[in-house]
Formats: sequence, C-alpha cells, structure tokens
Amino acid sequence: MKSRRMGSLFSLSLAIVSLVIGGTAWSATVVPNEIQQPGTQPGQVGNLETPDKCDNCHGGYNKAVEPAFNWRGSMMANAGRDPIFWATLAIAEQDFDGAGDLCIRCHSTAGWMAGRSTPTDGSGLNAGDADGVDCDTCHKMTNPNNREHLGAMSAPFIANDEQTPATGYYGSGMMSLYPGSAKLGPYSDAAARHQFLQSKFHRDVDFCGTCHDVSNPAVGDLAHNNGKQATGDAVVASGAPGSPVDGKAAFNNLPFKYGVVERTFSEYKSGALSKTLVSNYAGLPADLKAGAIKAAFDSAGGNYKDGTPRYFSCQTCHMRAVTGYGANKSGIPLRLDLPLHDMTGGNYWMPDVIKYQNSQATLRLGGGMTALQLEALDAGKLRARQQLDLAASLSVSGDTLKVTNLTGHKLISGYPEGRRMWINIKWYDSANNFLREDGKYDVVAQVNGTPVKSIVDLTGTNTRIYEAHYGMTQEWAAQLMTLGKPAILALSFDRVTGDVDYTLGELAAQAAGTSYETFHFVLNNTVVKDNRIPPYGMTYDEARQRNALPVPAAQYGASGTSGTYNYWDEVALSKPAGAEYAEIKLLYQPTSWEYIQFLYRANTGQVAFLAQEGDNLLNAWLNTGMAEPHVMAETFWGKKPSTEPPPPVCATPGVAPNLTAKAAKKAVSLAWSAANPAPDGGYRVYYDQSGKLQLRGSVGKTVLTYKDTGLTSRVTYTYVVTAWQDCNGNGVFDSGVDMESAVSNKASATAQ
Repeated sequence: MKSRRMGSLFSLSLAIVSLVIGGTAWSATVVPNEIQQPGTQPGQVGNLETPDKCDNCHGGYNKAVEPAFNWRGSMMANAGRDPIFWATLAIAEQDFDGAGDLCIRCHSTAGWMAGRSTPTDGSGLNAGDADGVDCDTCHKMTNPNNREHLGAMSAPFIANDEQTPATGYYGSGMMSLYPGSAKLGPYSDAAARHQFLQSKFHRDVDFCGTCHDVSNPAVGDLAHNNGKQATGDAVVASGAPGSPVDGKAAFNNLPFKYGVVERTFSEYKSGALSKTLVSNYAGLPADLKAGAIKAAFDSAGGNYKDGTPRYFSCQTCHMRAVTGYGANKSGIPLRLDLPLHDMTGGNYWMPDVIKYQNSQATLRLGGGMTALQLEALDAGKLRARQQLDLAASLSVSGDTLKVTNLTGHKLISGYPEGRRMWINIKWYDSANNFLREDGKYDVVAQVNGTPVKSIVDLTGTNTRIYEAHYGMTQEWAAQLMTLGKPAILALSFDRVTGDVDYTLGELAAQAAGTSYETFHFVLNNTVVKDNRIPPYGMTYDEARQRNALPVPAAQYGASGTSGTYNYWDEVALSKPAGAEYAEIKLLYQPTSWEYIQFLYRANTGQVAFLAQEGDNLLNAWLNTGMAEPHVMAETFWGKKPSTEPPPPVCATPGVAPNLTAKAAKKAVSLAWSAANPAPDGGYRVYYDQSGKLQLRGSVGKTVLTYKDTGLTSRVTYTYVVTAWQDCNGNGVFDSGVDMESAVSNKASATAQ
C-alpha cells in the first residue's frame, strides 16, 4: 500500500462532490479527485506528433502490410469519432460530473495528454484528437513497473505499487509515456529516420492491458463494496468524497481490484494462453487448434525472428505477423514478423455508423473524413467479420450442443454494454415443416414509427444468450441518494413503450442485498450476471483475484479454489415434439436495441454539448441495419429428411481455382479459372494479410482477370480471390446477405 501526502489536490469539498454526483453541475473544468488516476499526467509529455506526420514514412506504399492504412481502419484510430463513446459520455457526465475525463483518457489519448479533457464533456478537444489511440500513444509507452525505460511520472501519480520489484498498474489508460524524442518499438535494428529505442515492453503480454482492463475509480473509492465482485479482495480506499487523491482507491490498489467495468485483459491473464509459447502450439488440446488460435500460430509460426520468445499474446492474435516493410524508405529491413497494425476486434458495425454520421455531418468529432479514411474503415469492417468467424466453433453430440471458445479471453469480451452472443435454432419435422425457432431475432417494437429488432424472447427457457449484465446494489443506490442523486433517476426503460420502468428510489427502497441491472456504467457497482464462456485454462484463483469470475461463479465446471474452468459450454437441446432436424447458428450483435434505447431515452439534454448524441446514435442505428447480427458459426442436429427440401435459392458458388499473379510496372496482373458452380454476382479480389483479407477490387461474373495498379515498385503483394452469389439481385455485394465462396489459392508477385 502506498503512503503519500498530496494536500494541494484536496480541491473539492464534500459539498462540491455532492453537487458533482447529484447532477446539478455538468462539464467539469476541474477533474474530481474521485476520477483522477496515476500515470503520466496532462502536460508532462509535450512532443506527441500527429499520425499524419507518421504517414509520410509508414503509409502510402502497400496497404496490405503498411502500418498507416491498417491502423486507420481500426477502432483504436477512430475511438475519438465513435458515436457510442459520445452517447455514453453524455450519460456518464449526467451521472457524475467530471467522469468524462476517464472516458476521454482512452478515447482521445493525445487530447487528454495535452490537457484538452476539460471541460469533461469533450468540448475542449480539437479536430486532430479524433484519431483516438494514435501512433505516439503506443510508441511512447513504457512499462509502468519502471524496469526498462522510465516514463514521465511524479508522486503521487506513480502507476505501480512502489514495491521492490514494482508491479505495474495495467489498466484504465494509466499510461507511462516516455518524455524524450525517441519512438519506442520492438526492433533493435530499425533504420528509422527519427530517434528510436528498442522496447521489450511492446512484445510483452501486459502491454495491451493498459487500456483493456477498465475500472471505475469513483465507484472503487466511494461505493460500499468498492465495485468489486463479492469474492474480491479487500480494497484500500478513502470512502470520503473529495478527499486527497493519495488516499483514493486508484492510488492504492492494482487496477483490477475495484470498480469492474471491463476485464478483457484480466480474462486473458487468468487463462493459460497468456503463459503458452506459440512454439508449444502442438501441446494444446485438439479442439483448440482451430479458429483464432490456429490463425495466430499460422502467422507467427513460433518465436520472433530475432529469437525472442513469443507467447499467445494480444499482439500475436490481433496484430498478426506479416512479411513486409515497416516504412517506405530505402535501406530498411524486410521484416518476416512485421506486426499488422490493424488491431482488429469484432465490431463490424461501427465503421458503418461512423461513415453514416460523417455523411450526415453529425459526428461530434472528426467529421469531413477523407476517401482514404473511409476506405480504411471498410477494410476494418471486413476484418472484424473475419475475426468473429474465427472466435468459436459449434459441434453436436447426441442431443448436446457444444460451443467452444477459440480466443484468449471470454467469449464474448470487451465493453459489455449491449454486446451479446446467442444460439439460434430452427426446428423441422420429418416432412420439413417448420416447428419452432429458439433465439429468434425479429421486430419487437417501434420507435418514431420505425420497426426495431431484438431477440424476441430475452428470458425464455429455450433462449441461450451469452452476455454480462452490470448493475447497482440497494446499498449503493441509497448512498447515492444521500449524495444528491434524485429518486426519479431512471435505471431502465420498457423496450416496447420506452417508458421508465424502474428508478433509483425504487432500488434504494428494497431489502439490503438486492441488485438491479442498468446501463449506467459510471454508477454501476456490481456484476449481476456474466455467463460468457471462459478462455482455455482460466483458473478460479486468478479470476477471483482479478474480479473476472463468471457470475454465478459455479458455472463452467470450476469447483472453487484451485479449480479450472471449461473453455466450452454444453447446451442440452430442448427438442419440440416431432423434431427430426435443426439448423443451429451462433449469432453475435455488437450493440443491442436495448442499449441504443437507453442511450437515447436517458439523455436528458442537461449536458448541452452532448444533448443530441442519443438522437444521433439512434438515427444512425436505424439507418445502418440496426447492427444486424453476424453468424459466427453454424451446424445442424439430427438427420435431414429423406425428402430433401428444395435447394436454397442462393447457394454458395465454388472456389475460383488456379489463381496466378504476374508482375508489371507498378502493378500486378491476376488471372484465375471459372468457379464451379459459377457465381451470378462476380469475383472479389483481396490482399492476403496472414489469413486476414483486405478487399482490393471486384469484377463481373464472366471476367477472370484483374490488374492491381498504383503499386509500389519492388514490393511483393499476395492475393486471393473469391466468387460470390448475388442473393438479393441488387448487383452489389452485401455482407451477411450474399453468399461468398472460400478463398482461392494464394498468388504473389513483386511489382516492377
């Protein structure tokens, strides 16, 4: 435990904090002590450069592998534009004035480091801050345990436990940034045109934990349970509003101990893959040698090319190793393990939202996007769908369905609000008559005259949804009311009528020990439900310490202390009478109607700068397919009837065979043979990125050639081709609607 004095930061009185929590002031110009955290502080590092400058060397020469283009299509690059961020920020600021600083810290790191996070509603950010987690953010990061390069940190804002040796604070954007001019990266032989330092931290399994464990420091310090799970360890906290920062929970505990918001990094660290070398892939269980784990192994192969041991880290899976140059200058090394800077997750819908709001001039930050930025977003969307296809597998044995987690964290993971995965089953009898659909997704309500879709039966016996639900306890609700929160604060809304159906006052009036699910993330202090599938080798002991246990904890086979969780779920299939056959799909949705409705209805307009963000997000959701669910995996149960149903109206075409690539001047010419069965839509040409695909172009159904132009001389490009069926007959490829074949063989050529 740290012992510090920082009386000068005792800037907020109890009365002022009561106003902050009570909601009678918004858009703080001074960050409350409850929200402050250790790490490099605003103004301590002043030489952060715009990504546009980095593009001069690291972009514009090979979109398949270059850092710039692939980063620009990532959610990290667009974190400052993200409309869900802005709509959620509006509610956070209403709930706890000043809480926006916590959000901006990760969604616009350059803006935060430059001191533009105040006012905390984001109104102080400038146009360049839309780039979110930018180049210098990552390439200035040092290990906060201070065992390598020293970042800019001063007491009491030291982001480690100050023991010997120190353990770093990995979470909630508590970065330790290098104050010098050098850029930090993993290579010792970079032929950079700027100063550089090799950093072992950039390959470390802890690196991405800096942002991908998120804890709420306000709840961690003030709530009666410190926002931890019931089994969590004791938290050192002041419990006193407005008290000095050196007594706050964020300054005296490892970040995973309090204020649970997101635990992706802790899920990973609680599992076995974080301790497994890629070179030991052969020793993994057979059913794990598939999907994302296999893709990571296929791209990496083993250790880094300089002999450094490589683990199944976040970087290994989400920045796959490709062959290429890291910059466009002469004399730089050809890397066989260049990290692809795409950082792809599973949010295939957000690129559409950003593009839509950009077209409507309703982006709160970062509008007026260039054609290159929009192209990069399309590429990122495609990769996100591919990533989801690798995340899970389905298999049936008898009357049991098995869902296997093929990732290094829970299935699903990330920010939990509105994200869900579920099983959809359509049952048929021996005559192919439809009997029942479990996990049906269809119209459930209307908003402003427009039908909206969701899972029809959220709580049905035959509905299996994998998700995390957070909420508030009765004790915390009562405590919030003493701090000025109104009893009429809406905790939830009826998803059909939109009416308030539960309030803070109602929760406070319940018996002690009661909890209630709500989307008020900055006020939530408990995990009500978490039935997401654990990763391989996740232990009860480590997950308990990190507040990352399933809720209830007895799920998935762990029997308590020293137990290990299953990395799969087994579901007993509930057959309707007469069922002979079933089609089974695993569906994923990044943002549900229920969450969109909450962000729309809960925005009271009291934070003037953010008053329209709920409306803007709702409008975007309605106009971009309502985050139409993605099919992650599918299988079947039973035996198809002897009287086969008619073939599907839209069948998947065959693979395009015999792809060849021939070099030309700043171009590559491709040719292939016709697919069989032939497509009626055409063919799509992709760059291959160690198994990830980046669309380069498309041709009609009778065209069997493609010339890729505008390339960089002496750079090698690798391609695959697919055939596609135009299922809706509109002449345009629609992901999730049209049918696309498997990829062709790979073909490579070096542009002349």
